[in-house]
Amino acid sequence: MSNFLAKLTDGLIGRFENWRARERAFQELAALDDRSLADIGLSRGDIPFILNNGAAQRQPVFQPLNANEPTRDAA
Repeated sequence: MSNFLAKLTDGLIGRFENWRARERAFQELAALDDRSLADIGLSRGDIPFILNNGAAQRQPVFQPLNANEPTRDAA
């Protein structure tokens, strides 16, 4: 019984933490101006979609290079 309650509590806490993280992300993205959103490839209408169901499905189009890592040239 205690194992069941522990799992239930962990699940509820996890869901609450995920909800709070989405709320914070929404507030931060909504605070950006349209030009800043366009710089990261979003429009204002994309924010709810990305936060609710698109984040897991969205794949990056390209992998940006890290300027601090050396590049590997093909031989």
